[in-house]
Amino acid sequence: MNKVSQAPPRVRRVSPDNTPKATKASIIGGLVGVFIELYDNAVYGFVAGTLAVVFFPSDAPTTSVLLTFLAFAIPFFFRPLGAAVAGSWGDRIGRKRVLLVLITMMSLSTALVGFLPSYAVAGVWAPIALVLLRFIQGFAMGGEPGNGNSFLAEHAGEGRRGRVVSYANAATFIAMLLGTLFAALLTAVLSSSSMEAWGWRLPFLLALPLGVVGLIIRRMADESPEFAEAEEEGRVTGSPLREALASRETRRAMGTTIVLPLLNSSGYFILFIYMPSFMKDEMHFSALEGLLVTAIMLAVGTFAVLYAGRLSDRVGRKRMLSTSAFTMVVIGFPCYWLLTRGSFATATVGAVLMSLCFAGTNGVMQVTLAELFPTRIRTVAYGVGYNLGTAIFGGAAPLLVAGLIAATGSTWIPAIYLVLTSAVAGVAALRIRETAFEPLKR
Repeated sequence: MNKVSQAPPRVRRVSPDNTPKATKASIIGGLVGVFIELYDNAVYGFVAGTLAVVFFPSDAPTTSVLLTFLAFAIPFFFRPLGAAVAGSWGDRIGRKRVLLVLITMMSLSTALVGFLPSYAVAGVWAPIALVLLRFIQGFAMGGEPGNGNSFLAEHAGEGRRGRVVSYANAATFIAMLLGTLFAALLTAVLSSSSMEAWGWRLPFLLALPLGVVGLIIRRMADESPEFAEAEEEGRVTGSPLREALASRETRRAMGTTIVLPLLNSSGYFILFIYMPSFMKDEMHFSALEGLLVTAIMLAVGTFAVLYAGRLSDRVGRKRMLSTSAFTMVVIGFPCYWLLTRGSFATATVGAVLMSLCFAGTNGVMQVTLAELFPTRIRTVAYGVGYNLGTAIFGGAAPLLVAGLIAATGSTWIPAIYLVLTSAVAGVAALRIRETAFEPLKR
C-alpha cells in the first residue's frame, strides 16, 4: 500500500477551459445530491418548534423542544455507520452507484416524515416512527460527504478543486435557504393551529419531487475519473476500511478529519439549525424574524463560500481555515452580544458577520479533507472521520446547547460553544500540511 500511495502523481489532462463537457454534467449531478441532502436535514431544524408540539406534547415547552432536538441528534450517531458502509461501497464499486442509492434513501425517508400521524393520533408510536425515519436519514447523510465531495474533487481537475467543491458548499447554503424561506412563508401565511395541523408536512413532502429530479440528474453523471483509473489499474481494494485503519498515517489523517471541521460542525448547527428556535424561545423574537435572520445569513453565505473556495486555490487551504477560525474566536462574543440587543437590525449584523467567518471555513473544508487520502480509500477514510466529528460536535450541538441553557439560565452558551470549537479548529488548521497545490493522492 505504501508503494502505491507514494507513486509519482500524474496530472489528468483536461480541455483548455479545464472543464471537460462530461465533467460539467457530473459536477451538476454531484451538487444536486448535496443540495437535497442538506434541504432534507435542514427542514427538521427549521420547523423544530412545531414538531415539538406535534410529536412531543408536554406541559413544559422546554421539555418538548429538548425532545425534538434529541430526535434531531440521535441519527447523527448513525452517520459514522453510514460513512463506513457507504464509504466502503464507494471505494469498491464506485462513487456514482452509491450516490444513487443514498439520494433515494434520503428523499424517501424525508418525504415519509410528512405522512406521519401526530402524537394525538398515534400516541407514542408517532415519535418512534419519526426517530426510525431519522435513523435512515442519518445513514444516508453519513455516506454522502465522503462519496459526494470525493466525486466532485476527483472530477475537478488540477488547480480548481477548491472552486469546484465550493459549489457543493454553496448548494448546501441554497438548500438551507430554500428550507428557511419555505418555513418562513408557512409561518407568515398560516396560523399556529394550521401549521401544527398540516402546514409542517409540506416542507417534508417537497423532498419527494426533489429526490426524483436529483436521481435523474445523478444517473446522467459519469463515474469519477480517479476511481475509473484506479479500477482499470487494479488499485481498488476489497477492504478499504480495514486498509485505512491498518495505516498509521491514514489513522492520523482520519483524526484530523474529526478535529479540523469543529467550526464547520458547530457553526452549521448553531448558526443555521438552532438559531431560529433560539431567537424565538430565548431572545423573544417572532418566529418569522428568527427565520428571516437565518435566511439573510444563508444568502450572504452562499456567495462567501464560493469566494472562499476559489481563493483557497490561490492562497492555500491552511491559511483560509486558520484565518476563519481565529477570526470567529475574536468576533464571536461581540457578534453574539448584538443578537441579544432585541433589535432585528443589530441581530442581523451580528449573525451575518459570524456567517462570513463560517463561510471561510465551510467553503474550504470538504476539499481539504478529500485531499488528505488516496483514491483507493478516500471515501471511507474521509467519511468515517468527518462523520464522527459531526456526530459528536455538530448533531448533538442543539441538544447540548438547549440543555445547558435550561440548566444554567445563561443565554451565552451558544457563543461559548462556538468560540471554543473555533479555537480548537484554528489550532488544528495550523498543524495540517498544505495540499492545495498538489495533485490528488493516488
